[in-house]
Amino acid sequence: MDALTLLTSRYSSARLTEPAPAGEVLDNIKRAALQVPDHGGLRPWRFIIAEGRQALSRLGDIFAEAAVEDDPAISNDMLERARQLPLRAPMVIVCIAKAVESSKIPLTEQQHSAACAVMAMQQAAFAQGFGGIWRTGTYAQLDFVKQELGLAEDDEIVGFLYLGMPNGEPPRRNAPDPADFFTNL
Repeated sequence: MDALTLLTSRYSSARLTEPAPAGEVLDNIKRAALQVPDHGGLRPWRFIIAEGRQALSRLGDIFAEAAVEDDPAISNDMLERARQLPLRAPMVIVCIAKAVESSKIPLTEQQHSAACAVMAMQQAAFAQGFGGIWRTGTYAQLDFVKQELGLAEDDEIVGFLYLGMPNGEPPRRNAPDPADFFTNL
């Protein structure tokens, strides 16, 4: 797939099935994450891959435990939903903005670099025939999740990248008109 087609046709796939990216495909996804804009060469990102039933279930258990800590009165249905979230794809990559002390590069710029890494990985997956969806939500913000994943206090989860094969038709969407979003100075 050429780069322009990739950039203008990419879409998120909420329904994903086996297989997960592997081998050279996964290596390309990883390399894409490491080529994003990174002012100062700080490399302010880290990634945790959950692949396979055991690892995805462990991530689901972390979500469920975090949900209980956040709301001890959580319903059983919501608790089970939390536990099942990672099982919506054969692979989930937890994307972390790892703060690096710098007098020149603000924390927000480092977080933006980590966000670019998520986008680059999703683009690389799409270019190789895989689908993905970048999710955030409550579990990206809860301290319990960060602690269970071994993150430092200043680390931020910028997203959970769900990857696999798209299951279903691409969404129909009306492309926005660039004129509605761009002006000249």
